[in-house]
Amino acid sequence: MKWLYIVAGIALFGKFLFIANPALDLPDISIVEAVVQDSGIPNAVSGIIFRNRLYDTIFEVVVFTIAIMGANFLLANEKPSSTVYNFTDQPSIVLARLGATIAALVSIELGIRGHLSPGGGFAAGVAGGTAIGLVAITSSPEWMQGIYQRWQAATWEKISVLVFIVLAVINLSGVELPHGEMGALISGGFIPLFNLLVAVKVALGSWAVILIFIRYRGLL
Repeated sequence: MKWLYIVAGIALFGKFLFIANPALDLPDISIVEAVVQDSGIPNAVSGIIFRNRLYDTIFEVVVFTIAIMGANFLLANEKPSSTVYNFTDQPSIVLARLGATIAALVSIELGIRGHLSPGGGFAAGVAGGTAIGLVAITSSPEWMQGIYQRWQAATWEKISVLVFIVLAVINLSGVELPHGEMGALISGGFIPLFNLLVAVKVALGSWAVILIFIRYRGLL
């Protein structure tokens, strides 16, 4: 049986070397142009993520949610750390909070205009999580936890996931919002909403993970 596998592998390798693949009969149109035309937005990457491959994006959001739940579950039985390491010198605090402000502004920009320019919901969420992380290493854990609970960030994170899945199912069933004018802020049907929901989900999920690691590890 082993020799049969070897012969089959050699035959397959020979096929790759000596037998050319048949040429595809593609229409005379750029794939990028086709994606932009179908999605109604200039950012072809967002068009692919939130329209052509929306199934993949749904499960990416679900996997990110499971990862956050897994981090909380795996560390739940551990003893909280008695020491939290953060910045104490004033120059580092000022620079970190300046970076947090810039990252927060970038997150808002990418969340609102991610379908028109490079960026999108995932990038916006990462920028928002970076801003939260920079604030966390310059503040007390109690203060960060208090804000997280006061604004019910965990609840909003779950709501954003549920709304995203519901809208995605509606879109996959064939219902679409008007695309609007190409390049306008309100255009692309559901895609701007998907961008915002993913940005909220990733940012709040990153906040939850940061708090978990501060509590049980004492550092980020």
